[in-house]
Amino acid sequence: MTLLLSENDQAMLAGEAGAATALAMRIVTGLAETMGANALLSIEGAHIDSCLFHGQSGIDFARRLTDGDAQVAVPTTLNVSSLDLLHPDLFKGPADEAAQSRELMSLYESMGCRPTWTCAPYQLEDRPSFGQHVAWAESNAIVFANSVLGARTHRYGDFIDISAAITGRAPAAGLHLDENRHGEVLFRLVGVSDALLDHDVLAPVLGYLVGSAAGDRIPVIDGLPPDVPEHRLKALGSAAASSGAVGLFHAVGITPEAPTLDAAFAERPPTTTIDVRPADLRAARDQLTTATVEDQRLGAVSLGTPHYSIAEFERVVELLAGRSINDGVKFFINTGRDLWHEVGLRGWGATLEAAGVQIVTDTCTYITPVMGDINGYALTDSAKWAHYAPGNLGIDAAFGSVDDCVESAVAGKLVRRNSLWDDR
Repeated sequence: MTLLLSENDQAMLAGEAGAATALAMRIVTGLAETMGANALLSIEGAHIDSCLFHGQSGIDFARRLTDGDAQVAVPTTLNVSSLDLLHPDLFKGPADEAAQSRELMSLYESMGCRPTWTCAPYQLEDRPSFGQHVAWAESNAIVFANSVLGARTHRYGDFIDISAAITGRAPAAGLHLDENRHGEVLFRLVGVSDALLDHDVLAPVLGYLVGSAAGDRIPVIDGLPPDVPEHRLKALGSAAASSGAVGLFHAVGITPEAPTLDAAFAERPPTTTIDVRPADLRAARDQLTTATVEDQRLGAVSLGTPHYSIAEFERVVELLAGRSINDGVKFFINTGRDLWHEVGLRGWGATLEAAGVQIVTDTCTYITPVMGDINGYALTDSAKWAHYAPGNLGIDAAFGSVDDCVESAVAGKLVRRNSLWDDR
């Protein structure tokens, strides 16, 4: 298939907008040809993951762009970095790595990117609207934008994200197109209790199960209550994007492209139908625990992967009810700096810190060394954190609801409410 470029595309490719823009356009057109696109489309925003330090190559690429006077052409937010600039003393890694991380952050800011430093840009005031084309990186952000907002982005990664932001263009392919957004696999909730359906803990576990079974296919979930709040859809999508390659899911009667089951599948039959029963959910939940909780002590709790929302902070404040974290447990909540500012305005920030909660902004505890030495295993309410942290940090993880996490942190030992997972 031949890639047809507009006159402006050709001008950028020829270097008329500068060397950096030409480089970015070569990357975008190369991707388009690989995806079989016959044209590019205009985007109205971007979210950049390349700002997270993974090595010298990331700095070299960003420098090449800035040396060519690169500037983003559309509003562009930045994903988590490797440093918490509001709490710099938390970083436990080598000093040279911190300096390199800070340099990379500065390079992306100099290109006109907004220093949001969050993996959940959809929790900011300005976010994409239904049908709007964007180029987002970061797996949980991609799946939320596509599924919950009804915006359109393919699954973009490092260097492609900033290239799209500089050119304002992306391949007219993949999840940007109607024909690639219909459901393929049907997941039917069967026999799940009303108590579990109405609890935060279902979403990450269901998402983990869905992603494992769906792979890179588009799942459709039938049987969730119609009033599922956004933070649960966030947890569902991020888990599905961790255990699988899910960039879009439909929840019947909830997400904007799935008002009905038929609409979710674009009037096509599903290729596969999977009934999800309580036993299946229990099995998925258990896969998220690597720790032998009977023999190990609880050393830490980490919440907020993806970054915690206002609703989730409110829930933690309610659960703590004026109590303090046990002295033997480190308790972390990851969030974006904009959300943390809002938490402070509501008076919760001082309350949480007085209780022994350590807030982490700009980054996340599973990707950068901020937790320090943990004497025991770490408990989390995040399927994504439980999936990645053992390999990234070399520690054992246990999964539980936010209720379990708070009660365990106060008690200094694991406290779980297992009755939620019983059959009806």
